[in-house]
Amino acid sequence: MALLRSMWSLLSNLGRSGAVLCTGCGSRLRIPLSFVYIPRGFSSDLTNYPKKPMSSYLRFSKEQLPIIRAQNPGKDVKNTELIKKIAELWRKLPDSEKKIYEDESRAAWEAYKEEINKIQEQLTPSQIVSLEKEIMQKRLKKKALIKKRELTILGKPKRPRTAYNIFVSECFQDARDDSSQAKLKTINEAWKNMSSSQKQVYFQFAKDDKIRYENEMKSWEEQMIEVGRNDLIRRRIKVPKDVIKD
Repeated sequence: MALLRSMWSLLSNLGRSGAVLCTGCGSRLRIPLSFVYIPRGFSSDLTNYPKKPMSSYLRFSKEQLPIIRAQNPGKDVKNTELIKKIAELWRKLPDSEKKIYEDESRAAWEAYKEEINKIQEQLTPSQIVSLEKEIMQKRLKKKALIKKRELTILGKPKRPRTAYNIFVSECFQDARDDSSQAKLKTINEAWKNMSSSQKQVYFQFAKDDKIRYENEMKSWEEQMIEVGRNDLIRRRIKVPKDVIKD
């Protein structure tokens, strides 16, 4: 579904940074592995790499976004609502009109491949190996960052804090030490010297926070199912009570 595969790309056009994915164009166009993605901040002297072209669906999304906003002046339309609306418009779009966006995307990708091939021809084998290695490292790092940002934008509840974390949060600002490291060391010693009864208060806070998290996650996961993001739902394996383990 274009809605799922293009979520982050559309969020990028909503004024947030994100990865531009090639989706909605029927099939992925193959290009040399070394240049599938050129990260910003690449350390080599090679510069001016072309940007990946937009997919047919993303082109349509970028075109429709200002139209939908103009139709809802003064309203704070949520990103999820915008995404659902654009996905609905795309599904209802006649194939003849979709073809226009698909042809534009395909032509842009062909031009992109030609430009990338020209750059690749100028590289030495060692440069290609070095480039591939750095791209892979940065890709993994950026993928994790994009995932974290996406979950934040989608409003995923914060994980429950432990009793110790709650204690640290409560005492950190009041700690007299100058450096953060010194403050944490002082707080850690204070936690170790606390009696079990004193710690019990924070264990209760942590228990309440866990209940808060489970309730918020249940509501959030229901919302994600509604927008088709089943990939974000926690997997639960229920074992029947009558099953006896050997």
